[in-house]
Amino acid sequence: MKIELYIAQLLYRYQCVTVPGFGAFLTEIQSAQLNESSNSFFPPKKRIVFNTNLKNNDGLLANHIALAEKTSYEYALSAIQYEVFNWKKTLAENEVLSIKNVGDLRLNSDKNIVFTPNDQANYLTSSFGLAPFVSPLVKREIFEKEIAAIEEKATITMIPEATKTAKSYLKYAAVFVLGLGIAASVGYPMYQNQIASETILVETAVQKQVQNKIQQATFFIESPVPAVTLSVKSPALAKMPYHIMAGVYREEKNANKTLRILSGLGYNAKRIAPNKNGYYPVLYGSYTTFAEAEKAKKEINEKHNPDAWILIQSL
Repeated sequence: MKIELYIAQLLYRYQCVTVPGFGAFLTEIQSAQLNESSNSFFPPKKRIVFNTNLKNNDGLLANHIALAEKTSYEYALSAIQYEVFNWKKTLAENEVLSIKNVGDLRLNSDKNIVFTPNDQANYLTSSFGLAPFVSPLVKREIFEKEIAAIEEKATITMIPEATKTAKSYLKYAAVFVLGLGIAASVGYPMYQNQIASETILVETAVQKQVQNKIQQATFFIESPVPAVTLSVKSPALAKMPYHIMAGVYREEKNANKTLRILSGLGYNAKRIAPNKNGYYPVLYGSYTTFAEAEKAKKEINEKHNPDAWILIQSL
């Protein structure tokens, strides 16, 4: 099974996609960019980086594969582990590991993984349909030369004496219109102030009458609103979708034997219904949050069972 397709699908929706036992692909939003040297414009995008320290299984990739392939979570987890084995083998042979639409990985001289992202894929959904483009350079100096040439060719026209006399009458008319404008600009604000003062007097009288009516009024509530009753869900009924698997057994007697052993060791162990293959799963315990389950799994891996893993399922 090739898991590159499923990693790419999850990068559209999530900021972090962890490949158990290998590392995590993280995304961060990069704003639009302009390359002035080439006049190129690039839309906003998700920039992909790789962190080899994030290897713990968060269940995201395995659950997505199980739903897409219509198979069990255990089979999807096994497929991921097999693919990771092949990836590590490719890197150990000093070859380039290419993950389609994600990027390339290789080992440097210090045996550390170096990741080169694929710049062709954009996982930012808000930038869907936007592609880089190159804009031609705008040369403004051409227009400036044309304007200078037009100014040099401009001609000077002589104004006759009769035209000057007509313009003098226009000057007097302009002075008269300007005087009317000044009078209007002074008189209109005075008129507005008078109207505002009268409006304030009327509003004050109305407010006094309203206050008198309010003081004389008496209010009765005929149908009071009933008290609100809140029901708090008991902690015992809270869902516990995170389970630590101890093992899956073909025979029921072996499952019961493991259940007795774990209960004797103090674990809140239990059996769940057989899976579709007829096997009997046994759990170390169930938890409400992934953080609680992950903490308990680490203790179990160190003290009792290094192969214990987390099952995410609503029982």
